[in-house]
Amino acid sequence: MLIDFLNKINSINENLFSGFDGMIESFGMPEWLADAIIDSFHILPLLFIVFLIIELIEYFYSDNINSFMKKSEKAAPLVGSLAAIIPQCGFSVIASTLYIKKFITKGTLIAIYLATSDEAIPILLAQPTKTYYILPIIGIKIIIAVIAGYLIDFILKENKYIPAKEETDNKLDDEHEGCCHHSISKRRKRELIYHPIKHTFNIFVFILIITILLNFVIAVYAEYSVLHMLLGKVKFLEPVITAFVGLIPNCAVSIALTMLLIKGSISFGAVMAGLLSNAGLGILILFRNSENIKDSIKIVWILLLISILSGMIIQLF
Repeated sequence: MLIDFLNKINSINENLFSGFDGMIESFGMPEWLADAIIDSFHILPLLFIVFLIIELIEYFYSDNINSFMKKSEKAAPLVGSLAAIIPQCGFSVIASTLYIKKFITKGTLIAIYLATSDEAIPILLAQPTKTYYILPIIGIKIIIAVIAGYLIDFILKENKYIPAKEETDNKLDDEHEGCCHHSISKRRKRELIYHPIKHTFNIFVFILIITILLNFVIAVYAEYSVLHMLLGKVKFLEPVITAFVGLIPNCAVSIALTMLLIKGSISFGAVMAGLLSNAGLGILILFRNSENIKDSIKIVWILLLISILSGMIIQLF
């Protein structure tokens, strides 16, 4: 049903942009450049629709999700993973804050980081011919996140504690910003339209730049097949490289990895390694606000190790 709906919107897109496509092609640009511009603009309407829906979910239900997370005990890694899979830029930030204030365990935090879904799902939703990637990505992320979360807590025997109510009331009022410098903790109604428009524009610019670069590189590969053969020899290292790249706290990383997947430039295992380690702004908040830097480094290394091993295993199959 969803795919049919997206295909209908895609058909409307084709008609809507037919004149624009002809104009771009008439400029006599290189084919790789014209294709990048056309493909990027075609994504715009769908991206806005997806981000508008996400904004509505965040505005009306994020408080309920966060409240439930704080009250969860043994179910925390599972609940956290399921909540984090919803594409949103703020949940990993909130999870880092909850961990620093000892509301959740290390296993739950890492489960949320692993499951965090940034821009990959919206971009794939905006590409109806590539939506078959969505369920495997979501399923693998949730399975790995839940198993890792419970296993880490079992091995480390870590327990959380709840601070006194007066202390928590003050601490939970902290202001945090999302990817577009909008407030995560204090949402405003005017952002229901403003933020999706701003976010769509920001992501569109990233997609345009990355698609131009990818198309150029692919065009060069076609002429220099020797280079492509050399890269093929280090394919087993792809998950290692993408997992480290995924640690960069920027949505451009998940966009780049998704576009590489769409273009068929890297393996699915490598993409999964990068998406698993890509916890968005959460890691940045962890290092910025945590008083225990060694603990933060430990969390990152655990996240990295799980992402690399998972990517390599997926690549084998």
